Amino acid sequence: MQAPAKEPGRVEKSQAAEKLNDDGGNDGEETRRRRRRNPGPAVVVVHGGAWAIPDDLAEASVAGVKRAVVRAHELLSSGGGSALDAVEAAVKALEDDVAFDAGHGSVLTEAGEVEMDALMMDGRTLRLGSVSCVQGVANPVSLARAVMEKTEHAMLTAAGAARFAEAQGVARVPQHELVTEAARSEWERYRRYRHAVRALFSSERAHDTVGAVALDARGDVACATSTGGITNKMPGRVGDSPIVGCGGYADNAVGAVSTTGHGESIMKVTLARLILFHMEAGKSPDEATALALSHMRDRVGGHGGAVVLGRDGCWGVRCSTERMAWAAVAAGSLYYGLQPGEVHIEPLK
Repeated sequence: MQAPAKEPGRVEKSQAAEKLNDDGGNDGEETRRRRRRNPGPAVVVVHGGAWAIPDDLAEASVAGVKRAVVRAHELLSSGGGSALDAVEAAVKALEDDVAFDAGHGSVLTEAGEVEMDALMMDGRTLRLGSVSCVQGVANPVSLARAVMEKTEHAMLTAAGAARFAEAQGVARVPQHELVTEAARSEWERYRRYRHAVRALFSSERAHDTVGAVALDARGDVACATSTGGITNKMPGRVGDSPIVGCGGYADNAVGAVSTTGHGESIMKVTLARLILFHMEAGKSPDEATALALSHMRDRVGGHGGAVVLGRDGCWGVRCSTERMAWAAVAAGSLYYGLQPGEVHIEPLK
């Protein structure tokens, strides 16, 4: 269904936007109806993480996802860019933005260091590349793409990923350049109150993942996901983001997904692949995501969200958390939101 015309900047909300729906997602009427069919060839949808985004990060989070999706769409609209190029560009933009828990905005481990994970998947070939526990790399998503395109493997981790990055000439970044004052302050706070870390792992309060999905003019889809993890995680902890079928999945036969939320819960239900399973059964991106989030909530008590794109250009955005910054470009318009059920629409400049 094509998106209805709206005044630029108008926000659509309903009573459903104020509470958790029975279908498992915080969602408003406009979002529930969002079975958008894109009449043009290119669609990009990005997210900056589903969590309880505080007010002091809200504006920066929305601005960041808008910049990222526009940058990605510019690659596609130029005629030469692929879906892989688009999702890499979008996620790199978010990794370079300290408002997000990825790349330069990553949170710190129990040891006070940055360890990052990333995934990229090509829906045409089902090739994938991922990296985990990466240190000293500004853009892990680009390293994940290199794993996909320049090795016979699907995942490299820790020291092996570091050696591969060096062999590929990937510029190393000193750890201190990836550590923000905000990340350091949060780490110090949770170090003093270790019981709070356990609560953080099972709540919506943790910083989260960034990700993107795209459809290009050739009909190919791709996904990419990147994260710095959860504050005060054990060194070596790997969440869902670099795990295929959990943090993301892309298949031209169905569509593409990038997920966000509590990593351990997402892994237990293989959230990304579960969403595409429901789409294979005939559900729209919105319906499929609602069913999968509901299952994750009911089965393992997990919260999260996803951006989802069908092979036909139909796309959806859902979360079961307080907020999720997201943006999309489709059919000549820029869509974005933060609060559940909130959709702003602007003409694409």
